[in-house]
Amino acid sequence: MEQSPRSTRRDEPEMVAVGSVLRAHGLRGEVLVLPDSENPARFRSGSELFVRDGDRLRRLEVESSRSHRGRELVQFVDVRDRDGAEGLRGALLEAPEESVPAAEEGTFYYFQLVGCRVVDRALGDLGEVTEVVEDGGGVLLSVTRPPGGGGGREVLIPFANQLLPEINVEERLIRTDLPSGLLEACGSTS
Repeated sequence: MEQSPRSTRRDEPEMVAVGSVLRAHGLRGEVLVLPDSENPARFRSGSELFVRDGDRLRRLEVESSRSHRGRELVQFVDVRDRDGAEGLRGALLEAPEESVPAAEEGTFYYFQLVGCRVVDRALGDLGEVTEVVEDGGGVLLSVTRPPGGGGGREVLIPFANQLLPEINVEERLIRTDLPSGLLEACGSTS
């Protein structure tokens, strides 16, 4: 699934992360990409991807790609040597949100959760989802608490059906039913 760093410029479309450049591969400009997209056409020849270049988006066109040990080796049209490929190391590859196929009914992409308000049945407003974190133990929602209610404090909420009985991405709302003590146990002051 995908997460979305949101664009702050009004003249740019909303963007969705679809992969990240790990490193250069070889001498002719190929890069090793860790995909973050289940769309098989995302890295096909002719696909357009974008990277941030300061405050602007830089367009990259895929010339070719091939699978390599669970990753993708990608050649971009305007990247012809190792130096150009090294310049992309660590870059987040993005695509316009409108290029992402609609999620099946009753499902959603992780990027659609970012920015959703989280309201608990007993505790009230818990804050806003700032990130969806996948770790070895499962998926977590990183929620930043509102001012006055532990403001600025991050809380990690396990992504479990029992804890999240309602997720409505159209209304940008997630309702939770958290057990007593979970916020204190999963909170961070950093």
